[in-house]
Amino acid sequence: MPEVAIVDACQRDGRGGSPTAVLDDAPFGDDERARIPEELGTSHAVFIRATGIEHGRPSHTLRFFTAEGELPACGHGTVAALALLAERDGAPDYHAVLHTASRRFEGRATRVGGGGVTASFGLGPVSLRDARAPELEAIAASLGLAVAGEACVASNGRPRLLLPVRSRAELGRLAPDFALLRSASDRFGLLGCYVYSVPDRHGRAEARMFAPSIGVPEDIANANSTACLAAHAARSGTDRLTVDMGDHLGNPSTITATIDRSRPEHHVRVGGRATIVRTVVR
Repeated sequence: MPEVAIVDACQRDGRGGSPTAVLDDAPFGDDERARIPEELGTSHAVFIRATGIEHGRPSHTLRFFTAEGELPACGHGTVAALALLAERDGAPDYHAVLHTASRRFEGRATRVGGGGVTASFGLGPVSLRDARAPELEAIAASLGLAVAGEACVASNGRPRLLLPVRSRAELGRLAPDFALLRSASDRFGLLGCYVYSVPDRHGRAEARMFAPSIGVPEDIANANSTACLAAHAARSGTDRLTVDMGDHLGNPSTITATIDRSRPEHHVRVGGRATIVRTVVR
């Protein structure tokens, strides 16, 4: 029977975070992999397979599932996987080469007080384009919002709409019609909608990620979408973001994203704090 670690990923000040199931991969069918998040009360599950040593570092392949099936990438799932790998390694600082279905990248984790780690990884290229009027109007209507300016569609695996609002208060009042949002997302081939307050002068913002098309009406933490926002904000000269999420779900979470302008395409590094909170035998 597989042993599953439940990891709270992207915590804020050592609490909250997104509960994520992390386990070694095995000869499961994809239907069984998709059942694990629901069985264990998490939104996502991450499956790890060791693949040897690359450039002197351990190498692992990651696969990500929700109840709706496999995802090409998952930012907070990657943070959770790094937390478990670092715990197994036992060293103060852990470095690994990670693979998903579409890319290879490096990740690292450093132990912090309270038994957790801070984990981060380098994200691949983020593509950005202006939102088109039909998709923007359909998504905004499902959220009860007037059409906002500066909206864009960003992708680092699957496209999602990035939609700004004026304030955290306006963000907190959102009450999406999830049936309409799923219909609109499916119609335009979007993962979902990441709604965010305009970052303050310190680069701090709040966001909510709605993705009913993948079985996650609202995500507690979404690191990949935060990285997409960082790539978008880099156009205006912002090199670092700190984004709070999860408060409306009772799980405060925080994600950091940093731009390295010395690398091509405004390379983004994204991460957060994570703690293994329990281990269960499924």
